Amino acid sequence: MTDTRTDMQIIESCLDGNRDDFAELVNRYKNLVYSIIRRQTRDTEEANDLAQDVFLKIYRNLRSYTPAFKFSTWVMRITGNHIIDQHRKKKAEFVPFEAHMAEGANMPAEPSPEAQYLRAEQTERINKLLAQLPEMYRIPVELYHKQDMSYQEIAEVINEPLSKVKNRIFRGRKLLKEALTAE
Repeated sequence: MTDTRTDMQIIESCLDGNRDDFAELVNRYKNLVYSIIRRQTRDTEEANDLAQDVFLKIYRNLRSYTPAFKFSTWVMRITGNHIIDQHRKKKAEFVPFEAHMAEGANMPAEPSPEAQYLRAEQTERINKLLAQLPEMYRIPVELYHKQDMSYQEIAEVINEPLSKVKNRIFRGRKLLKEALTAE
């Protein structure tokens, strides 16, 4: 039996305390979440674990969902951010073998604190401008540049033709460039 309620009706029911209704949201979006994670991790077990984590985040943050945006977009953003967070954690945990080598090894110098600050400041500027882009441009640009998804993968995720995806990424980049040079 198919649940004919809208996502918003199910969300409101969940927020009213009907936790069992959340299973319908999971059922509707599990393939989307899993496919995004699977493309990034290429590991089935890790993808399953991360998908569960994503749905926990979605459940905990349902109150912060804004109906002005499509629920699927919100789900993709949480999924993408969770993947990025996991990559950062893994990077922080990983210490290359070379770091344990004896003194005198020629290791590349770390960027100076000033260079790190400038890079972080530029990244923050770009992220703010990216957040201001219309959704039709922002989502494909984020999926391409932040999630490393191919044009074809993005077309499948947002259910748009490949030509539209390419065009939106091009125009989104152009808008970003114009906004950066206007500042």
